[in-house]
Amino acid sequence: MINALSALRFRISQGTMEANCELWKVNAMKQRSLGQAKTPVSTIGLGCMGMSEFYGDSDDSASLLTLARALELGVNFLDTADTYGLGHNENLIGRFLKQGGATRRAQVAIATKFGIVREPGKYERTIDNSPAYIRACCDASLQRLGVDVIDLYYCHRRNPDTPIEDTVGAMADLVKAGKVRQIGLSEVSAKTLRAACVVHPVAALQSEYSLWTRGPEDEMLKVCAELGTTFVAYSPLGRAFLTGTVRADSLAENDFRKRNPRFTGDAGAANHRLVAGLGSFSAARGMTNAQIALAWLLNKHPHVVPIPGTRRIDYLEQNVAATDCELSATDIAELDILFAPDRVSGPRYVKAGLLGIE
Repeated sequence: MINALSALRFRISQGTMEANCELWKVNAMKQRSLGQAKTPVSTIGLGCMGMSEFYGDSDDSASLLTLARALELGVNFLDTADTYGLGHNENLIGRFLKQGGATRRAQVAIATKFGIVREPGKYERTIDNSPAYIRACCDASLQRLGVDVIDLYYCHRRNPDTPIEDTVGAMADLVKAGKVRQIGLSEVSAKTLRAACVVHPVAALQSEYSLWTRGPEDEMLKVCAELGTTFVAYSPLGRAFLTGTVRADSLAENDFRKRNPRFTGDAGAANHRLVAGLGSFSAARGMTNAQIALAWLLNKHPHVVPIPGTRRIDYLEQNVAATDCELSATDIAELDILFAPDRVSGPRYVKAGLLGIE
């Protein structure tokens, strides 16, 4: 059985980061802590990007049903960004919150982001971290989400032309103004994270982390634990590649994975062989590939919160079940070897997607 979860109502007073939590009982889910404030959030969150863009066509009605089912299961940590569908994703989350009124808002922790600037229909982007841009983006996100305060506000990508002190200083001002509860950074280096924490506590560091993307293990996971910063792992299922259910030649033309270097050509073929090994490992334990990939993260690191994305209720339910999957030290070591970094082929993004990643 999945264990108990209580979701939160937050109140920030006098410009501090202390949360006054009024508990709302919802269905079962284990919890982990978010940032120095130790805000309880569900052990796994829900990445909402694919409900608006990048993964082929989507359906708002189906997405809203998936969001509702997530909350029923106790998944109360929703991840979005202003660039996902160029505002559509935040509007969608806003509709979901409005459907449930004040009670639903109190149950859900919303994370959103600023910094990626794109034109409609284009994947290419520029990065803006200027204080004036941050303030304007925050106000726009608040309006689209239909909320008074954002629970976690990330700098989505780093522009080195803006000193990190200026960027984080502007974000800290939003906390003081009561528009943001906690702040986060995405895809920055350990050096940048340390410099940012001098200005203001950084509650969360979001980067890609999964069986086939192991870079955070080099330094970042240790630094996050030292600083009290929660590590939020996006694409923990390798954009569904690790599930063994996706092949590039079957994807829609408007699915960005169709041209992802790890999905295509010789690299894709080599990576499929690794996933076949994962399939054998999972089948022997009566679990899906997705459950094993999530359990690997959860069993290795108590301060990691993965945010697998899905638009489908059946996949959501499978992912939630992973919170009760226990792996032994031997299991984890076997998976570490199977997906040793030198065995994974291809960069994780096309060139345009690497902009702003330190």
